[in-house]
Amino acid sequence: MPTPHYGQPRYRAIADELRERIESGVIPPRALLPAESALTAEFRAARGTVRQAIAALREAGLVATEHGRGTYATPRRHEIGLDESSETETQQRQVSADAELAALFAVEVGAALIEQQSATRTSGAVEKVVRIYRLLQTEQ
Repeated sequence: MPTPHYGQPRYRAIADELRERIESGVIPPRALLPAESALTAEFRAARGTVRQAIAALREAGLVATEHGRGTYATPRRHEIGLDESSETETQQRQVSADAELAALFAVEVGAALIEQQSATRTSGAVEKVVRIYRLLQTEQ
């Protein structure tokens, strides 16, 4: 693949081509990129040049590399934000303090606490669970 613009580094031309494939959907989100050896053969470039191109894509947030798995296209920003595919469900209930919570709140074991649990799901899968405890306010 010849360098399209005089003076443009070779790795930048490779990065631009891979960026176009990712943005157009030829390489869909979460799909693995071809192996370095396949990219060096396709672009007739040195391995270091291909690694530099992948590093530029990683810096731009278009790909991520996991040891033992390879390099894959990351979901587009609008796909990972809180949108219609993400939802948070919150539940609240009264619980009795166990030994650890009793020590933290400086109350007796069995004292009444309020537990609020929020579970965030993205595309149906639980992404995170947050539990908040507070003392039950009783009227005197």
